[in-house]
Amino acid sequence: MEKLNSLKVFLIALLALPMLAYAGGGWTKPKGEAYYKVSQWWVVAAKHYTGTGSTDPNITTGIFNSSIYGEYGITDRITGIVYFPFFSRTYRNEQVSGTNGMVTSPGESVNSIGDTDIAIKYGISKPGSKFVFAGTLLFGLPLGNDSGGSDGSLQTGDGEFNQMLRLDLSKSFSVGKINAYANIYSGFNNRTKNFSDEFRAGGEVGGAFLNNKLWGIFRVDMVESLQNGLSSAEGSSGATIFSNNTEFVAYTYEAAYYATEKLGFSASYSGAFSAKLIFAAPSYSVGVFLDLK
Repeated sequence: MEKLNSLKVFLIALLALPMLAYAGGGWTKPKGEAYYKVSQWWVVAAKHYTGTGSTDPNITTGIFNSSIYGEYGITDRITGIVYFPFFSRTYRNEQVSGTNGMVTSPGESVNSIGDTDIAIKYGISKPGSKFVFAGTLLFGLPLGNDSGGSDGSLQTGDGEFNQMLRLDLSKSFSVGKINAYANIYSGFNNRTKNFSDEFRAGGEVGGAFLNNKLWGIFRVDMVESLQNGLSSAEGSSGATIFSNNTEFVAYTYEAAYYATEKLGFSASYSGAFSAKLIFAAPSYSVGVFLDLK
């Protein structure tokens, strides 16, 4: 029962693995068009997954990210992408003895910016192709705090510079009167400072309702560590969202509503089927976006 209850697991989502949440799939933005989103993402966890996939309790810890995400069409086949967590707060509650009520460990918090991503997406397939194929090169900039708090575990970043190559294959189609799309991807994440490299893969499907005003999306993502770094890499303390050798198979439900042709709102919920070395709790996000076409 404990294992079943813990299936609602935090997905790395927009902070540690923001690549998973990029909106475009295999499609690039036409020249001069843009997509901007301001969002709030958070997770609060009182337990975590161990290296064997079981769960252990921890002092209740939370992290909140306020971020800006943007895509801009540099040319019809080249899109620039930026993800910037301009405010990141991580905290740990105080620990109180169950026998005498004394505080055994004080609460702490850290505020800073978070690790930032910049990327370039290139449309490999020709315009008008039945399937859309694109490659993305991402650079993860270690701008966050990788050693906050008295024990260094209150982090807003992992302290390492990573480079990721991702390939997306997408197709749009119709189901009756519903406009829909599907996307699959795979990627390789090269990490520094003794962090293990990672293989990533996943897919998503989405459909439009209410005259294309409401989009519903279901996404599955997988991260597999290559186990070629240290078991406890520099800048990583225990099981946090920045731990080394983190692994999971995760799912996300997302909804995006266009209030006007350009302005919209989004919300998502993320969980996982299995995980290792990561918080065991669901994550949530809400956002406001501009789709400038």
